[in-house]
Amino acid sequence: MTTLNITALNAVHRAAGARMVDFGGWDMPVNYGSQIEEHHAVRSDAGMFDVSHMRVVDLTGEAVRPFLQRLLANDVAKLQTPGRALYSCMLNSAGGVVDDLIVYFFDEQYFRLVVNAATADKDLAWIGQQNAEGEFNVSIASRTDLGIIAVQGPQARAKVWEAVPGSEALSSELKPFHAAQVNDSPFGTLMLGRTGYTGEDGFEIICDIHASAALWAALAQAGVRPAGLGARDTLRLEAGMNLYGQDMDDAVSPLDAGLAWTVDRSTDRSFIGRAALDADGKKSAYFGLILQGSGGILRSHQKVVCQIDEGVAENGEITSGGFSPTLQRSIAFARLPLGVTPGDTVLVHIRDKQLPATVVKLPFVRNGKVLVTA
Repeated sequence: MTTLNITALNAVHRAAGARMVDFGGWDMPVNYGSQIEEHHAVRSDAGMFDVSHMRVVDLTGEAVRPFLQRLLANDVAKLQTPGRALYSCMLNSAGGVVDDLIVYFFDEQYFRLVVNAATADKDLAWIGQQNAEGEFNVSIASRTDLGIIAVQGPQARAKVWEAVPGSEALSSELKPFHAAQVNDSPFGTLMLGRTGYTGEDGFEIICDIHASAALWAALAQAGVRPAGLGARDTLRLEAGMNLYGQDMDDAVSPLDAGLAWTVDRSTDRSFIGRAALDADGKKSAYFGLILQGSGGILRSHQKVVCQIDEGVAENGEITSGGFSPTLQRSIAFARLPLGVTPGDTVLVHIRDKQLPATVVKLPFVRNGKVLVTA
């Protein structure tokens, strides 16, 4: 029997009656009773997720910025203010996505990455290889001593301020994709990043793992509802946010995964994978789908028939799909042939049927507002 990794909050989840599942080798809560209620709590109030399985990686040294300009498809030259963050893909030489991540800038010799749990070991090996081959001499620290709690929803920031004395003064003016450090809190030193994976406002809080349980309890006391991976997935789906391993991977270009906006080619910067992106270009369209009617559920890997020209049909494929609690409809992301546009109707293979779905521009929902019609 394989032993699963656990976060510092594992006992807390189990004591709360969470349904636990194997998530990429981690024992994680999928829900605490009602995934739908947890989803709605985040959209209407505040919910919190244990995302301590994700890996914090600190990079230090005199050449950190040039190293990251080589390593990442987005350009860290945009990061000039301490605490500023950037979302980026890390590519291989063929232009495939090694991982998607957030990078934080603190000073010229200190940047922080937060990478996905399932790819953490692969990422560290890749980062180490590029560091050595380029002779950047960057120090790479995998921070397994840190945990992450994401607090999301329209009331998330107010409830964090209630739970963490002194945090409001330091983070009330914080803009999205910026971070602040709270020193000497009752939970030690905290990093509050105004980032998230739900399409709602809030913070992702990085703390010492030994303070995780006390911080979780304080947030619960402030009225933040625990939420599991099930709600996190429906929230990110509604918000049009990709999931590594489903919507992109080592063989998929960010240009074909709706992530062209994360690739900065505005200068002649030579980053890993750029030559392949420049040579291959965009091969697919990437849009949302809303199922017409209620005859099935859109799921990953279902084939999509797209009418491009009269008498000419091409196939696409759903990468992520499911039921949207906010829209009360089945929705999906799909990689489709070039030429498909929002408003088109396509046919999705669901079991032995072909059911119509409407193509829409992503996202479906942001900040509690439905942004699509079909």
